[in-house]
Amino acid sequence: MRLTHVVALTLALSLAGCGGSDQPSKLWEASGFQTPESALPDTDAAVIYVSNMAGKPNEKDGNGYISKLSLDGKVITDKWVTGLDAPKGMALVDGKLFVADIDKLVEIDVATSAITTKHEAAGAKILNDVAAGIDGDIYVSDWSGNAIWRLADGKFEKWLESDQLKNPNGLLVESDKLVVAAWGAMEPDFSTKTPGNLLSVNLEDKTISNLGDGKPVGNLDGLEPLEADTYIVTDWVAGKVFEIAKSGKAKELLSLSQGSADLGYIPASRTAIIPLMVDGKVVAYKF
Repeated sequence: MRLTHVVALTLALSLAGCGGSDQPSKLWEASGFQTPESALPDTDAAVIYVSNMAGKPNEKDGNGYISKLSLDGKVITDKWVTGLDAPKGMALVDGKLFVADIDKLVEIDVATSAITTKHEAAGAKILNDVAAGIDGDIYVSDWSGNAIWRLADGKFEKWLESDQLKNPNGLLVESDKLVVAAWGAMEPDFSTKTPGNLLSVNLEDKTISNLGDGKPVGNLDGLEPLEADTYIVTDWVAGKVFEIAKSGKAKELLSLSQGSADLGYIPASRTAIIPLMVDGKVVAYKF
């Protein structure tokens, strides 16, 4: 066999063994977390914030906390901020970390690691994800309350409530709309007869519409932009990671374990950081 044939065969076998060059590759895995729900990278500070519910999603037990990791998955501070109940989604704005915590939006000063404000959301059921607009407004999904709350000009209030939100989970502010990763209309046990899909909420008039064809995808959780016209989205129940186009078409990228939650994404390195709630782990994959 000629040398060129040997090289070609070796390359083919190598690609087959790794699942092809377009397959996500696992970079690292960190363990020891307590029901980790959200991972938020801060590349300027070279850290990742991880929210730990350390209990049930609606239990006010004071056991919740935030961990701080390096970008390569090493734990810097296990319990960086403590005294929370069941912290979930996070957003970082001007040195302030905003954390959804059942019926409060907790504001943490990153420089001092101190909780500076707790914005009460009277009547909220389970606040989940947090997203910031370019104008500084903060949007928070009320997962089981079928609502979106907003912090604007220091006032935190219910901004939108509708069954059309299909139990909103992940949020992303994009230009003149709020993109919503919907879980799907929930039964009392959190199951769904029809899984959720991506939605679009007009920020001006609050109209709700399907993003694309509206075809059900899964019990959607984390949501981040991937390409110019696609998003990277997790399915908590199935443990899958999808690429979902603005047309609504979904492509499976990864199959992980149940509990794949609110992921963070670093565009420059094409790295997704995914909390695995049930396993108590955080994993990173390069796309």
